[in-house]
Amino acid sequence: MCAQCNAVLPVDARVCPRCHALQPTRESFAPRVTIDRGDARLVIDARVGEGGMGVVWRGWVFSAPGTPRAGTAEPVALKVLKPQAMMQPGVRELFLREAEALKRLSHPNVVGFHDLFEHGGDLVLSIEYVEGETLETIVARHVARAHLRGGHGLPSMPFLRAWYYFQQLLGALAAIHALNIVHRDVKPSNVLVRRDGLVKLGDFGIARFADAPPTEVTREFGAGTGAYMSPEQVLSRPLDGRSDLYSAAIVLYEMLVGHTPFPDDDGEFLVRKAQVEAPPPPIRAYLPQAPPIVDALFARALAKDPANRFESAIEMGDAFRAALGLPDTPEWRAQADIAVAARTIMNTRGPESGGRDAQTRLSTLREFVAHGYKTMGQGSM
Repeated sequence: MCAQCNAVLPVDARVCPRCHALQPTRESFAPRVTIDRGDARLVIDARVGEGGMGVVWRGWVFSAPGTPRAGTAEPVALKVLKPQAMMQPGVRELFLREAEALKRLSHPNVVGFHDLFEHGGDLVLSIEYVEGETLETIVARHVARAHLRGGHGLPSMPFLRAWYYFQQLLGALAAIHALNIVHRDVKPSNVLVRRDGLVKLGDFGIARFADAPPTEVTREFGAGTGAYMSPEQVLSRPLDGRSDLYSAAIVLYEMLVGHTPFPDDDGEFLVRKAQVEAPPPPIRAYLPQAPPIVDALFARALAKDPANRFESAIEMGDAFRAALGLPDTPEWRAQADIAVAARTIMNTRGPESGGRDAQTRLSTLREFVAHGYKTMGQGSM
């Protein structure tokens, strides 16, 4: 409606045809803005976050009549690339890379892809909305509880609780590595935990396909976070999945003792220098309750040379699970099966991407994993 005379205006009208008043600029994204996506209506709800390159909104997708999900409303997260970010060389390419990475993935422990589109001149990535909190917040809560106990007991998270989150993170990494994707920014703030306990790996903004040559964009914007970076990432050397596994091991280290092996108190430069040159402090220095083999496991997981680390996420998880006497659950075994099935489908040429039977088996495994972890995680945060 006209801001001056209340006449009904066309959506894009800048001047009122009745009173000729200039209309205020309307934001493309604001609460109650509706976007027509053809088979659905997308209604913006609220702003839920903001970063250097974009804003994240919560929205609701209302499926159109006649579609399979007609009459349903589903929450989504909308990552909107800021106009000023669009002006920076390469930022749009990184945004599109994230969308492409998520399109390749369909895993219960990875944030799901919905859509990529433009609206009002803005580039928008629509992804699964995760109702919950980050692993970073959960670790901080366990550390706070430990401080309240006055130094008695564990410094952070119990082994079994840490393994519950860690095995889901490893399952996600096993799947993305099977699809030749390297995340490059594995850290607790990028691990989302739903209220039912299901873990979701998110923020593929600097992810890269392992089979794609590095570009000027990935070199310039793909730095990562020092406290979780592998030595080869710090040195801008070629990366594969073992770089992500190094970062994942640091996440587990932090879950168990409450801080990373090389805290960033002394500044980013010194942290990165330590990642390349310094051995990680033995975890039993902070967690004497741990069996001696734990130090050996972390020494291998955090080896400076990727050749001395675990070869895969599943191998790494099996080593920690067996050494700590943790249960070999059907959900964990299914994580390995998903990675194998994903790799088989990726390596199969043809219109059906591995055949209907392979796709059906993969879908069944996903449902099995999601149900199993939700059941395990209830009431145990």
